[in-house]
Amino acid sequence: MEKEIEKVEEVKSTKVEKTERKPRKSNPRQRQQKLYEEEVISIGRVTKVTKGGRHFRFSAVVVVGDKKGKVGLGTGKSNEVPDAIKKASQAATKNIVKVSIVDGTIPHEAIGVCGASRVMLKPANKGTGVKAGGPVRSVLEMAGVKDILSKSLGSSTKVNMAYATLEALKSQKTIEQIANLRGKKVEEIR
Repeated sequence: MEKEIEKVEEVKSTKVEKTERKPRKSNPRQRQQKLYEEEVISIGRVTKVTKGGRHFRFSAVVVVGDKKGKVGLGTGKSNEVPDAIKKASQAATKNIVKVSIVDGTIPHEAIGVCGASRVMLKPANKGTGVKAGGPVRSVLEMAGVKDILSKSLGSSTKVNMAYATLEALKSQKTIEQIANLRGKKVEEIR
């Protein structure tokens, strides 16, 4: 009888050893650390009046960026505000573009156009700061621009102003990029 009890105890102890678990790998569905910061530019509400009552829908425009030269803009629509913001931020991260920044400012003057909105951007001296307002400021700060002058020339629609700013930033080229396009050295251009 005692031998059987010892055998059972041995089997139990071996089972315990086998069931010890290895440390789990990180779950890919768990929330990962965000690569980009995000800022909501505008939230719009649309009301559809039907026989059964009013139905509200929301649209959101979000700009994301790492403040080191990468910025993206996206829009999202949903029945709830948080869902619209989430969709917009996902769309913005898919549309990330690299922006040329030299010493905290842009290399040259540019005008961006989207619809009836026109945004003019000018490089500024160190210490000037971001002289811009509204959606233009949000896009520039997320891109990592420290010193810049801007002027809104056309329509002041927030969505179009943000996209016009992004177009102006995309058109920026550094002196090295121009030299490569022309097949010359930087010293020959200056």
